[in-house]
Amino acid sequence: MTSRPATVVGIVAKPRRESSLPALEEVMGWLDARQIPFILDPEAARMARRPDVEMAERPDLPGRVGLVVVLGGDGTLLSVARHLDGRRVPILGVNLGSLGFLTEIATEEMTDVLQLFLEGKATVYERTMLEATLSREGAVLASYRCLNDAVLNKSAIARIIEIRVEVGGDWMTDMRADGLIVATATGSTAYNLSAGGPILTPGIDGFVLAPLCPHTLTMRPIVLDGREPVDITLLRGSEEVFFTADGQVGGPMKSGDKVRVQRSPSGVPLIVSPTRSYFSLLREKLGWGARHPS
Repeated sequence: MTSRPATVVGIVAKPRRESSLPALEEVMGWLDARQIPFILDPEAARMARRPDVEMAERPDLPGRVGLVVVLGGDGTLLSVARHLDGRRVPILGVNLGSLGFLTEIATEEMTDVLQLFLEGKATVYERTMLEATLSREGAVLASYRCLNDAVLNKSAIARIIEIRVEVGGDWMTDMRADGLIVATATGSTAYNLSAGGPILTPGIDGFVLAPLCPHTLTMRPIVLDGREPVDITLLRGSEEVFFTADGQVGGPMKSGDKVRVQRSPSGVPLIVSPTRSYFSLLREKLGWGARHPS
């Protein structure tokens, strides 16, 4: 979809990352020159040292702006996406990290893409989000929205765990493994990829279920229809089993606990680079087709 101009821009910076300062100063100067108001998150405000600029905590920022510029890596963007809480506020991710599948805008094209957005010409893709709910004895303990994945796994010293997986109310399997990943197409290039799962292009409306070190080697990753909820029950495990959303939030699980993962009714609008396609991004980040010196 195409973008709509924002009246106020929110700026988020990666915590304790002083290398964000040049990009932060550049984007603030660019917005000042065009008299476009902006609001900083606390980390950006700390680095900017601009007492004249308004500041807002990260969870409050999406409700006050029409665009969020993220200066950092994918982890920073994941945090911002979680705080959108269903609001259709586009995110422009500027890559100051090491990999940057989500923060794909390079610093040298940052202001050009900003200009395109303000002119309503930027390309914005809506990425699917998950809603993951942790329950115990029928009572909800926690609920999270996540852009990449919901994960059950054991600690390094815990024994193998046993889990039951149901899809759309239909029993799929019981498995013994170190854990299980439920990943979106966006998250397919994250933990899922490291676990041997497939890459899904962003337009695919489905989930990947990727077992972590399964006891049965024929238990392989599978792509599921994203319209059906996935229920995961911890049948057997120690206190050292954890549920996490996007690797950033979560908590411990006990035997009998259940996690339901389903597609969120609202996604996350991400502004994409006008200079590269998704496949060129994969070639760049994963080194596909790279020639090594002989």
